[in-house]
Amino acid sequence: MELGGNAPFLIFEDADLDAAIEGAFLAKMRNGGEACTAANRFYVHERVADEFTSRFADRLSKLAVGPGLDKDVDLGPLVNEDTRSKVASLVDGAVSGGGQVVTGGRAPDRKGYFYLPTVLRNLPPDAAILGTEIFGPVAPVVRFSSEDEAIRWANDTEYGLVSYLYTGDLRRALRVSEALDTGMVGVNRGIVSDPAAPFGGRQAVRPRPRGRPRRAAGIHREQVHRG
Repeated sequence: MELGGNAPFLIFEDADLDAAIEGAFLAKMRNGGEACTAANRFYVHERVADEFTSRFADRLSKLAVGPGLDKDVDLGPLVNEDTRSKVASLVDGAVSGGGQVVTGGRAPDRKGYFYLPTVLRNLPPDAAILGTEIFGPVAPVVRFSSEDEAIRWANDTEYGLVSYLYTGDLRRALRVSEALDTGMVGVNRGIVSDPAAPFGGRQAVRPRPRGRPRRAAGIHREQVHRG
């Protein structure tokens, strides 16, 4: 089952940054970014935004891109030429609008529908790339300064399938999870699909039957610290 997605990935200032980078890698690069549950927009608190962006870009820049049957390749091609053209157009548009490429930002000079793992920074919250399912290995990073701001931007989509958030505060984790308008929320983890839990979304992703609970699949969460 493939559903439309525009998953936000929120990182608060008290998050375990090592864990957040690992979770971001899993959420973004699963199936090369071509998954409905892939993290699409990264909202990072201004106190940790520079460090996260630099370290995440370094992680992605080390991925070997090439045919999946070749030895030591980490990232294969996109599904077709149209998809690669769409990804390239979104990145070019983001850069034209003031965003900066930290790593990647182009197709490699080789045959096939490849696109380099890409991290973008200094994007305004209304950048067009944030309103579109990228469906490729591109991570646009937006800085936020308050919890309310992060929630408002995260909910600015009609595709409420899944959200991700990283924090060390259990009360914040529960508070933000309830405020995010998505069917599934991953707390301190980068993968939410679980055979033991329902799978579904909100808004345009899937109609909610009358009388069904607000949260389609509950909260998937890992260890968080009580703050």
